[in-house]
Amino acid sequence: MPKGTKFHCNWVAGSKRALAGQAKADGSKYRIGVIGGGPSGAAAAEIFAKDKELETYIIERKMDNVKPCGGAIPLCMVDEFDIPESVIDRKVRKMKMISPSNRVVDVGRTLKPNEYIGMTRREILDGFMRNRSVDLGAIPINGLVTKIDIPKGDSDPYLVHYQDYEDKTAGGVGTPKTIEFDVLIGADGANSRVAKAIDAGEYNYAIAFQERIAVDEEKMDYYKDLAEMYVGDDVSPDFYAWVFPKYDHVGVGTGTVVNRPDIPKYQKAIRERAKERLEGGKIIKVEAHPIPEHPRPRRVQNRAALVGDAAGYVTKCSGEGIYFAAKSGRMAAEAIVKLMQGGTRLPTQQEIEETYIADYDKKYQATYVVLDLLQKVFYSSNAAREAFVEMCDSDYVQKVTFDSYLYKTIQGGNPIDDVKLLFSTVGSILRAQATTPKDRTFSNPVESLKRL
Repeated sequence: MPKGTKFHCNWVAGSKRALAGQAKADGSKYRIGVIGGGPSGAAAAEIFAKDKELETYIIERKMDNVKPCGGAIPLCMVDEFDIPESVIDRKVRKMKMISPSNRVVDVGRTLKPNEYIGMTRREILDGFMRNRSVDLGAIPINGLVTKIDIPKGDSDPYLVHYQDYEDKTAGGVGTPKTIEFDVLIGADGANSRVAKAIDAGEYNYAIAFQERIAVDEEKMDYYKDLAEMYVGDDVSPDFYAWVFPKYDHVGVGTGTVVNRPDIPKYQKAIRERAKERLEGGKIIKVEAHPIPEHPRPRRVQNRAALVGDAAGYVTKCSGEGIYFAAKSGRMAAEAIVKLMQGGTRLPTQQEIEETYIADYDKKYQATYVVLDLLQKVFYSSNAAREAFVEMCDSDYVQKVTFDSYLYKTIQGGNPIDDVKLLFSTVGSILRAQATTPKDRTFSNPVESLKRL
């Protein structure tokens, strides 16, 4: 694949070297350092911890971290990662799609009785997955990684500098410490310190902004198994806004890549459009976070591999990242554990690229490409957004969409229905272009210069 394409991995001189040695001469175990304790880090640490010939650490700066996130997980993740009922706040079986003109389409009528989208709070989901890895033997460190020294030789360790927050006498700033690791997993999010250390390259990112709003019992009952998705250039020029139900509140948010400075304006707009059911609600938390728009140019360097948001594994159109974070963490760890052969050797960069990276791209590249295309087509103008919502009124579209989301495979449809859908979509777009007001113009030249 040509350099610069989304799933290109840089191959550096010397990566085709011989196997990186045998077990440690001093008889000690190889150390695995997982930096980041979200779904990707926790899933990786769980796999490593099961191999008792390895010594696994998981470093998380904030053990009760409340990450700004819609919190939706697909049904396949519940089964695949053994997520218990106690972690799932709500089971969404209905969704309302609201167009720029406020046309409402009800989605979900093709779901089977046992199918749903799980709604979670990240502090609960992340804590459960992280604690499970610790129960299996991963050693937790509550600390902030500040610097990583890259090894000079093939078998030299990574030296990780961090502030240890376990030391309560340090006035909350932590005690400076260092620790050595033989293999490093970067699961530390969009602003990954590991990615910076291995020169993984930059990527465009969106800003997701969300308010947690406590509403009265009657309004909460309305949202008990229902989510809302709003599109329109008033709430985002290139994404969507949402109202997602949680345990005792709703998450109300939006996101954008192309006009990040105006995110407060878009958040105000979604509150206005959903005001009927938010009236009287109390904002209990405001949160914002960067979300990667595409995979980084490099995801492996020597014995350091990136997973989750650190690698850039968030899909366009849906903005989903939780499942892909956990899946990439697990796939990376499984590949590396196998390569290390019971803790007797170190993996090479080429081996990690030919297993973890190659397998992940083969499995999910089509998903990223399709969702990227859908975002470019349907989030580009109000006319396209109107057509998108109209299209979602089709049972065929709903079934293919939900099957693809819930089970994480691109679902093949009926060719005849696909052709009908194509003509119907083109007709919808043409009709909407004739009747829908054009998008508002905006200008942010300073911000635009930051885009790749």
